[in-house]
Amino acid sequence: MDRSLPPDSSRHWEEIPFVRWWNRGKRIARWILITLLATAAMALITILYLQSKPLPPPEIRMTSQIYDIRGQVIDHLDKGEHREPVRLDQVSDSLIDATLAVEDRRFYEHWGFSPRGILRAAWANLKSGQVTQGASTITQQLARNLYLTHDRTFSRKLKEAALTAQLELHYSKDEILEMYLNKIYYGNGAYGAERAAQTYFGKKAGDLTLAESAMLAGIPRGPKWYSPLENPRRASKRQHAILDQMVQSGAITEKEATKAKQQTLVYAKPPEPTPAKAPYFRDYVVQTAISQFGLDEAQVRSGGLNIYTTLDLEMQKKAKQAFDQYLGDQGSLQGALISIQPGTGQIRAMVGGKDYSRSQYNRVFGKRQPGSTFKPILYLTALERGFTPITRFESKPTAFRYEGGVYRPTNYHNRYANRLITMEEALATSDNIYAVHTHLSLGEKAVVKTAKRMGMKSRLKAVPSLALGSSAVSPYEMAQVYTTLAAGGVYHPPTAILRIEDADGNLVAQSRSRAVQAVPRPAAFVLTHMLRKVFSPEGTASRIQQMLPRPAAGKTGSTDWDSWLSGYTPDLATTVWIGYDRARPLPRGTSRQTHNIWGTYMREALKGSPPRTFSPPKGVVSVKVDPETESLATNSCPHSVKTYFIRGTEPTQACSLHPAKPEQPSKSPSLWERIKKWWSG
Repeated sequence: MDRSLPPDSSRHWEEIPFVRWWNRGKRIARWILITLLATAAMALITILYLQSKPLPPPEIRMTSQIYDIRGQVIDHLDKGEHREPVRLDQVSDSLIDATLAVEDRRFYEHWGFSPRGILRAAWANLKSGQVTQGASTITQQLARNLYLTHDRTFSRKLKEAALTAQLELHYSKDEILEMYLNKIYYGNGAYGAERAAQTYFGKKAGDLTLAESAMLAGIPRGPKWYSPLENPRRASKRQHAILDQMVQSGAITEKEATKAKQQTLVYAKPPEPTPAKAPYFRDYVVQTAISQFGLDEAQVRSGGLNIYTTLDLEMQKKAKQAFDQYLGDQGSLQGALISIQPGTGQIRAMVGGKDYSRSQYNRVFGKRQPGSTFKPILYLTALERGFTPITRFESKPTAFRYEGGVYRPTNYHNRYANRLITMEEALATSDNIYAVHTHLSLGEKAVVKTAKRMGMKSRLKAVPSLALGSSAVSPYEMAQVYTTLAAGGVYHPPTAILRIEDADGNLVAQSRSRAVQAVPRPAAFVLTHMLRKVFSPEGTASRIQQMLPRPAAGKTGSTDWDSWLSGYTPDLATTVWIGYDRARPLPRGTSRQTHNIWGTYMREALKGSPPRTFSPPKGVVSVKVDPETESLATNSCPHSVKTYFIRGTEPTQACSLHPAKPEQPSKSPSLWERIKKWWSG
């Protein structure tokens, strides 16, 4: 008998319910396994991808600070976010516990996401048909605050999820929490835990009590809504709720919470708003950091940098006081001052205008006609080319002919000596005729070259009137010229920034200026000696001698629209300009105010430092000159003047008008006189 199954027996077997269920289960299990493996593979690939992909640098904007030469804070460059970085170990445990209790209780347990919170938010969003709720962990909040906007959109949520995972992969939990506490906004202009502790309680974040910590931890969810300064009742209610949550999380006991709730909090008194100490200089420092050191503005203003500068706040204060004293009540009359240390080029003071709150335009860099303050450049060029302090030209109304035509300069108030005068006299009295004579003798382009060597970058028109300061330059440029003279002809580029460090003290940038011997030392000294006469009784700024009782040299400059005084001592060079922003004739007496500002500032700025004199360098000789003949003075000359010359240019002929008297032979003492001298000695 054939015992084989019938042809349809296998189909019959598969139709048995249990077998059908078993086969279906195997197929489902197979697909589940494949799905799980694919999901795991995708998750692994995603993790590896996110781990390999670099995160954008955390954008925690920190307050950059500017310091003066003595380490005093000049200003903060917070650009709206006043923040001071703090390490996690510098934050009180109570603030950390309070923050975790209210924001993310399972922070140290999850991997960046809270499934319970996500499900709760998803259900609420599905019911409303739009994204209305969030369930953000601390890591998610940090990702959003560092890199994203606060828009409630699905695309932003996807980006947030990816960034959250990356943060968890790239940073430890403590690092994430530290970044969060430094980034979050606590209201009242306080960013980060350290600034919040100082703003609300006048103490460091590490010194906060439990009650203070619970109060601060409640603010970020609604900085205005939960502000203890604006809504004290609502803030107190939230503080109590946070203390209860801390009890539930096991961070504190019920007894500690009750005690904290009963504590009366004492808030710090808001600081009185104070005007910026050196706003024009601050702006210049920012511009210099960007243009000279290649930093971007965001990094300079909110990169947590420490910018160490050359400014002396005490000198800056004296400069501002001098401006307020002599220019404060002069209507729309404006001014500028820049003060530089010779030998280093370091800027010690800068005033760009009377009132920064009304005008941020820095007039130190505004270009105006310098008038006679330009003449020292002319005479320095002349000294280099063989002229001397006793070189003479006639001071009288003169028509000068040159390639471009005829030039007829005039002296101030049409006052002329109507005789031959020396370079020294011409400088002291600011004689324009002498200056143009000298300029045309040298050639117009020679003076331009000297000016460029001393730091001037403005376009100087090589015409006869250049000798009288017809080309516009800035006080910044003019100060460089006089600083170079004060330093014996050595040019140092003006320096505002010494170095820049990051928040951790690492060097970001450092000033490296090179000194250049722009003009010979002998010529610079001889000119300086002549410029001292400007402050003497016969000079155009005679009052300076009474205001500044120490050796000083300088030159005044006046046009119809501008008043200048540039001068220096061996320790400090300063330029002052006064005029209107929109050029118009100056009121009478403006030059007096210019002199008063310069003299008062220099006296106060140098108070306490011993007076120093200008010492003649090698290559300079001094001889006594008869002022009547400009020859070597003899013992018969009724007057003689000690005059300095570059060696080789001094006069060699004795005065012929007053021949020297023969020296009387000295009589030898008698024996008795010698004995008396010996006995008395």
